[in-house]
Amino acid sequence: MEKLKLDDFTKYKFLSGIKHGKEKGKLAFVVHNIDKEENKYLSNIWLYYKGNLRQITTFDKESSFIWLNDEEIIFSSNRDEIDKSKETKKEITKFYKININGGEAKKYFEIDKNVINIEKLTENKFIFTASYDKEDKNKDKKSFIELDEIPFWSNGSGYTNKKRSRLYIYDLEKEEYKALTDDITNIGEFSLNDNKDKVVFISNKFENKMDLTDSLYIYDIKNDELKNIDSNGFSYDYARFIKDDKLIINATNMKNYGINENGKFYTYDLNKDEMKCITPDFGKSVWNSVGSDVRYGASSSVKADGNYLYFITTENDSSYINRIDENGNIQKLVKNKGSVDGFSVKNGEIYFIGLRDLKLQEIYKLDEKEEIQISNFNNWLQKERTLSQVENYSVENDGITIDGFIIKPVNFDKSKKYPAILDIHGGPKTVYGNVFYHEMQYWANQGYVVFFCNPRGSDGKGNDFADIRGKYGTIDYDDIMKFTDKVLEQYSFIDKDKVGVTGGSYGGFMTNWIIGHTSRFRAAASQRSISNWTSMYSTTDIGYYFTEDQIGETPWSDNEKLWWHSPLKYADKVNTPTLFIHGEKDYRCWVVEGIQMFTALKYHNIESKLCIFKDENHELSRSGKPKSRIERLEQITNWFDKYLK
Repeated sequence: MEKLKLDDFTKYKFLSGIKHGKEKGKLAFVVHNIDKEENKYLSNIWLYYKGNLRQITTFDKESSFIWLNDEEIIFSSNRDEIDKSKETKKEITKFYKININGGEAKKYFEIDKNVINIEKLTENKFIFTASYDKEDKNKDKKSFIELDEIPFWSNGSGYTNKKRSRLYIYDLEKEEYKALTDDITNIGEFSLNDNKDKVVFISNKFENKMDLTDSLYIYDIKNDELKNIDSNGFSYDYARFIKDDKLIINATNMKNYGINENGKFYTYDLNKDEMKCITPDFGKSVWNSVGSDVRYGASSSVKADGNYLYFITTENDSSYINRIDENGNIQKLVKNKGSVDGFSVKNGEIYFIGLRDLKLQEIYKLDEKEEIQISNFNNWLQKERTLSQVENYSVENDGITIDGFIIKPVNFDKSKKYPAILDIHGGPKTVYGNVFYHEMQYWANQGYVVFFCNPRGSDGKGNDFADIRGKYGTIDYDDIMKFTDKVLEQYSFIDKDKVGVTGGSYGGFMTNWIIGHTSRFRAAASQRSISNWTSMYSTTDIGYYFTEDQIGETPWSDNEKLWWHSPLKYADKVNTPTLFIHGEKDYRCWVVEGIQMFTALKYHNIESKLCIFKDENHELSRSGKPKSRIERLEQITNWFDKYLK
């Protein structure tokens, strides 16, 4: 077998969007490939039926679809070689229809909006969300940009001032649509009941400043009635019909743990107009926060089926499928460790996209809690490349267990000494697990030990463990350093004088913090980081609420506290050679965060370099352009090779 190559990720297949048809055992999903030469991602729809997998689209642009009936699928795609909408600057979403039994896709209809999500109501009507711009349509002709609200931009979306997601109904016969919501309200998730005559949706209405609380609405399609069923200070994760007159909802009031507080489950009875908490003691995270860099595309993490709501939880270092009934009874349906990246359920039959052990994404069927792998899109990896097993290694700190992991170099020789890399996850409310991570496996193939952990602030262990509000750089730093101490003590094959540190987002913040508080690391690579909480507060897309919530202050209430928790304050103490990686269009942790820290190190004559990736945002390492992802990993690896080998 050959060693894993830096650009091998361009050969991986990424799976997303899995959805059942009306018939059990029939499902469709999207397979994404990378075209390295064209520097882009290719997406096509595949079908699984009667034990067979088959590709049903071939134009490489089909990343979103719905079942029209049990034989036909509709999807959005811009297939024309010349798209006139680009000439007129007018947004148009084109929908095509294809029969899964064969034949070419045919143009079905188009909507002169940027459609986000769409669902079928009847043979001739669809409900959809689409972006809406309240601003002057001639604004592109202006030589300036007008901003009069916050947030005014969003990572991955650019400037969002006065832009909203609105809910519409489209009439296929009349070829027209009407808006169901106003032009200052953002619509999040929406979901239909089984009869498709009611829709529930989450919304956020604002002018000047977006608040963190949502409203929950039900729209009666038949009677054309819109009803606000809750605006009482909740932040909603999702709401689904389990009966035509009952919802199960996951929401939090954020009163005890702020914006990262795990939600509880509620039912809402339409007949009684009554909301009731059914899991008062529930405190688990209801999304998949297991990190990896081998995903692409969106998948569902919640689905109503029968009288149950199916949902994902992250527990310790893995994610699982569960279901809950209207009485609050919860069953965990998946028992194996790893990551559930999306699932579909129909009449109790479950298929999911999973990361298992060192395998890349595959489709699995859940049969009485036993997992049956039904696809082999990426089985070549284990056959053709050398990989290193992820080993668990946990430590105790302050009486709390910190779960961690270590990856030995491939062809490991216990008589040798190896350089090592400490990798810190983002979030901070995410987790590392035993799943495949391309960059870590590549470094292991390059002769590095890679070690990583889930310090306090991470997901998977409840609200108390995840709560580091006002404590950034204290208990989390202590956990990481204690883990590092124990790893270097336990594994004598690590050269203690050749250890580097890296991380992205929160991991970038922590990398910046570490180099200002210790000189134990020979080199560092700080990615999409935070260096100054005051500038983070006032420039990034989430800054004004994230900073106040997580640090506990604003620049006016206690700027000294913001400065105390800012790595930039300690930049004069740094003597670690540091590489800074940032996306030019990263509005989550804006590029000024990397620039400030880089400038400070240069001013103090510390060896450093800043790489700003053009047209890339906060998702650079996960879904950035293929060539940018290659160059990013090259830069980091070369930096560590220079100082650690």
